[in-house]
Amino acid sequence: MSTSVVLLAYKEAENLKILLPQIHKVMEKLKDDYEVIVIDSAKPLDNTKEVCEKNNTLYYPQEEPGYAGAFRTGIRYVTKKRMLVLDADGSHNPKNIADISRMFDRGGYDIVIGSRYTKGGVSNDSKTSYIMSKILNTTMRLCLGIRAKDISTSYRMYDAKQIKAVTLTRNNYDVLQEVILRMKINKREQGKKLKIGETPITFNKRMYGESKRQLLKFIRGYIVTLFMLIRINLVSLLKKSKKK
Repeated sequence: MSTSVVLLAYKEAENLKILLPQIHKVMEKLKDDYEVIVIDSAKPLDNTKEVCEKNNTLYYPQEEPGYAGAFRTGIRYVTKKRMLVLDADGSHNPKNIADISRMFDRGGYDIVIGSRYTKGGVSNDSKTSYIMSKILNTTMRLCLGIRAKDISTSYRMYDAKQIKAVTLTRNNYDVLQEVILRMKINKREQGKKLKIGETPITFNKRMYGESKRQLLKFIRGYIVTLFMLIRINLVSLLKKSKKK
């Protein structure tokens, strides 16, 4: 199986100096056909490009604004059969790639999530962020009928063909929930179910630099996204019922 490993970076050169060698080491042990891709800010803000060049990593500036814009840019440059996304700030341990990859291959999954909230998962985030994340995750997955405990983490492996087939419209971190729903809707239209797996990870605080996520802004955006995704899901269900 082949894998495109994608990292979305914004002034993460110091973290990438550590992460990229670790990622290559893990992927080489898996004996996978792979590529590592870093999507940087549209205008370089540090020496990320030079770090990528020294670590056999493909470098592309993002082509659209915001986190979601970087995510969509990453999807465009994927050339392998699987797309693995992890944070470039060191909060996601590359050692978990092996577990995620094995689960994806053996279980026939469409998405495998490196999960903080499945059995054995750990979050070392602040207590406030942890509680809010748990509440918002639970609310959203119940409202949307998504069978996964952690739908706000970016540490995931996707079937590349399927993720390239969806149209994503959100502008920020809410694209992480949108992509699951859009893939679920596509599967439903094919008369199939989206198969999601979760394997436990330990989520760590970033190694260097400051977090780009503002909690209150994140919560407000999450609530707006919830209602938007509920609407998209209902419209899809209504269309399906009319076809019967």
